[in-house]
Amino acid sequence: MQQFIRNNDVVQYEELLSWNIESSNDIEYELFYVEAAREPYEEAISAVESIQWYEITPIDDCSFYVYLCQETRPEDRTWRQAYTELDLVVLPPIIYYADATFTMTLVGAGSDLSSLLERLPPSIDVTVHAIGTFDRRHETVATDCTERQFKAVQAAVRIGYYDVPRQGSLSDVASALNCTESTASTLLRNAESSIMKRIVTRYRDR
Repeated sequence: MQQFIRNNDVVQYEELLSWNIESSNDIEYELFYVEAAREPYEEAISAVESIQWYEITPIDDCSFYVYLCQETRPEDRTWRQAYTELDLVVLPPIIYYADATFTMTLVGAGSDLSSLLERLPPSIDVTVHAIGTFDRRHETVATDCTERQFKAVQAAVRIGYYDVPRQGSLSDVASALNCTESTASTLLRNAESSIMKRIVTRYRDR
């Protein structure tokens, strides 16, 4: 499927959302979110020998979920062993792009992450986008907000500032944050700017 994504202008975006591995039978179950033309995608996935069965659930005209069962291949075991040997956790989703690259988040000790990078063969090109302390907002739309901006958005949501129709005022947000209205307004605008940019840049190939 990665060759298909690389060589055909069909898949715009794909996420591996979750997976379960049944080691006793050498099979695994996977759930994908896909943005693509369905017909050529389904034609390609039906030709993959390791896939025993699949189900496609449409969301709209250009996106769908794929739930599938496939045999665990030797290369899959080797790939996963690289992480388990170093006590690293892969945090879903794994995001695939139209240029056949993908991004993933690994959680573990810094020394183990460094060891993984050192062990990779030269044929695998890796770019490290960020290293830091893991928190629950990692790689979400809130990641680019400062802690103060995030608290401002939390307060605004709680008092109904973003409700339609609006229930809370900017003055209410300022009171909740114990700051002036101009400060509250600046915090919210900067947070909104960061969130909107994160949403748009998620689709980097568009």
